[in-house]
Amino acid sequence: MGWIIALAVIVLVVLWLVGIYNQLVRKRTMKDEAWSGMDVQLKRRYDLIPNLVETVKGYAGHEEKVFTDVTEMRSRAMGATGVADKAAAENQLNGTLKTLFAVAEAYPELKANTNFLDLQAKLADLEDQIQMARRYYNGTVRDYNIMCETFPSVFVAGMFGFQKAEFFELTGAEEREAPKVSFDNK
Repeated sequence: MGWIIALAVIVLVVLWLVGIYNQLVRKRTMKDEAWSGMDVQLKRRYDLIPNLVETVKGYAGHEEKVFTDVTEMRSRAMGATGVADKAAAENQLNGTLKTLFAVAEAYPELKANTNFLDLQAKLADLEDQIQMARRYYNGTVRDYNIMCETFPSVFVAGMFGFQKAEFFELTGAEEREAPKVSFDNK
């Protein structure tokens, strides 16, 4: 009779470990899927930036440094690996986009250009999509990290190499604002 109780306890412990392991795998997979979704939105923005630069360049061709900076920051952001590097590169890209829009502000003909207005609307929409993807990603990271760090799942996470994930965070108050993409025809 004693061996049946011992066997039942062992079976329950194994089932408990399998259950926690499966929850960890599920949360890690959701986190990875959320990162993939955010990456798709960022790539859509990267694809839009060259068109935006070319449109502004047609009106403000002498602002070469701004165009070079935007192109360089876009390349850096596209090549960044890891969550922290990607966040830092995105912060820099947002700063150069603000500069590009500041240059565009000085050209009334550009602000009235339908191609520029269309690109500006697309960028505004993409910024909203990126913000939603960032919130979803950070939410899945939060759930995953809680699972990795709370008792008793912390032991299972440690045994199987589940590690805490990084949040996708912007730094500084200025970088927390989306690039301004609205222009008034005054």
